[in-house]
Amino acid sequence: MSRDTGPQCKRCRREGIQLFLKGSRCHTVKCALDKRNYPPGEHAWRRGKFSEYGHQLREKQKVKRYFGVTERQFRKYYDKASRMKGNTGENLIMLLESRLDNIVYRLGMARSHREARQMVAHGNIRVNGRRLDVPSALLRKNDTVSPSAREKFCDLVKANIQSTADLPAASWLQMNAERLEGIVLEKPKREELPLDVQEQLVVEFCSK
Repeated sequence: MSRDTGPQCKRCRREGIQLFLKGSRCHTVKCALDKRNYPPGEHAWRRGKFSEYGHQLREKQKVKRYFGVTERQFRKYYDKASRMKGNTGENLIMLLESRLDNIVYRLGMARSHREARQMVAHGNIRVNGRRLDVPSALLRKNDTVSPSAREKFCDLVKANIQSTADLPAASWLQMNAERLEGIVLEKPKREELPLDVQEQLVVEFCSK
């Protein structure tokens, strides 16, 4: 399994928006985008305007980096979304939002997508009471998500939930902080994605 081990803050600076790759750090004055709101690189200031292709590429990169998927995974999601009924761009976002690691993150159990992916991959997450260690697993309506029974891990999840309590919650998910159990109430909604992206440009890029 490939892993993204490069500097995370450079990705936010490259895209020009917060991708929330560093967890709680992104919500503080330590955010690299607030300190250096320009693309990384020695000659970043010399770069001209983007072409149409460049705009499409940047939108695709935003989505891919926000959810932490590889290029190959992203293409598979796009192919599946294009075969579904309805708007391909919205279908693509809905599929990515339905990933197990994203739901763990959106429930507040983890502070970032990377931490959520690690929790799942290490077998610390239960779906409908059963251990599931596949971060890309797609959840459906009425599926429940909970941490393993290990006391140390439960304490970590509780601390994460408390630290993210002030952040906007997704209405299609419900988290019971006392029972440490989340439930998928309905399909994810496009308007609740906290990322400024034009999915139509992503579709145009991938359809070439």
